[in-house]
Amino acid sequence: MIKVEVFSSPGCGKCTQAKNMLKAMVDEMGRGQITWREVDILEEMDYAVELGVMSSPSIAINGELVFSSLPSTKKLQSALNKWLA
Repeated sequence: MIKVEVFSSPGCGKCTQAKNMLKAMVDEMGRGQITWREVDILEEMDYAVELGVMSSPSIAINGELVFSSLPSTKKLQSALNKWLA
């Protein structure tokens, strides 16, 4: 099982639409193999700092910070394919 965590903060205008698009892609691609969790960096600041999150939105895969900014769906799909292989 692959765990995708999206770190963002409330009020991030560009985050909501992009997160919805990426989540739809993950749901379609994962078919039960990928979990999705949205992390509010203000509520889980210690965890975000532990992973090295310095800005939002950021994405971690299996507890490892992979994208420090919002990736394109193509980049996220490529990263997830590596984990699924």
